[in-house]
Amino acid sequence: MQLIAGRTAQEYNQCKNREGAFWEDRYHATAIEANEHLHRCLVYIDLNMVRGGVVHHPGEWFYSGYREIQRPPERYSLIDLAELAGLCGFVDVKDLQKAHREWVEQVLGNSSPQRDDRWSEALAVGSLAFVETIKGELGVKATHRDFQPIGEGYALRDPSEPYVAGFSGKV
Repeated sequence: MQLIAGRTAQEYNQCKNREGAFWEDRYHATAIEANEHLHRCLVYIDLNMVRGGVVHHPGEWFYSGYREIQRPPERYSLIDLAELAGLCGFVDVKDLQKAHREWVEQVLGNSSPQRDDRWSEALAVGSLAFVETIKGELGVKATHRDFQPIGEGYALRDPSEPYVAGFSGKV
């Protein structure tokens, strides 16, 4: 992951003739249930450079997952398309590619893609049963994490109250 993130940052900085930090924060893993939640996450990631104003369509970004899914390289592919197709409920990679194009075009056609912190701040996203399972597997690490309904699913994340809630400032 670090290699991919580093190469993406270098390529962008070279294209824009700039230097400095590219990523907002360190890599954060989120467990995603293999179903419609995975579909939404794929599209969200594919639209990162569109949200950032770098390109108008994810196919324009050479290092995008969109390009790798739609036009897989003959050598050195990063995505196992057969495995991804299975996780998304497809038997054939061509069916995944067609649905993936439609999902991206649907989001681009409806509005300007917006940031959605469920993919970058939650520990897990999926059905309530999936999120409960992940919380159980995390044990103590997830003790103070809450289940929050989001769209048609749930996210396991930190409580949303501010850290200083109730702090009066008086000693």
